[in-house]
Amino acid sequence: MVTKQLSGLPEDADLRRADSLAREIFSDVANKWALLIIEALGERTLRFSELRTEVEGISHKMLTQNLRMLERNGLAVRKVHPTVPPRVEYTLTEPGQALRATVDLICGWTHQHLSHIESARRRFGS
Repeated sequence: MVTKQLSGLPEDADLRRADSLAREIFSDVANKWALLIIEALGERTLRFSELRTEVEGISHKMLTQNLRMLERNGLAVRKVHPTVPPRVEYTLTEPGQALRATVDLICGWTHQHLSHIESARRRFGS
């Protein structure tokens, strides 16, 4: 599938269109690892190893893939310090910080409704 580039018109950002760049961006950032990374980076700049500690359970590969995706979409920046071994730090950009506000709302919603969801899952048999 070829992703259509935005031309500034609102219809180009329509998530319902298969070729929408907006749909691709939504797909990129709406995964559990990206959300958790954005939440972790919202407080401060972190090194790769610090992010692995903050986002419990993420593999080296998944952290690398998601950080690259966040960089590609302009939501995070990577800074390499010329030391031995190299020190690499990640920080959210202004759009990344703006997205973090939405991530915080999702986290708050999850905490608020967790017991309801757990009860529903028990009733459903999952």
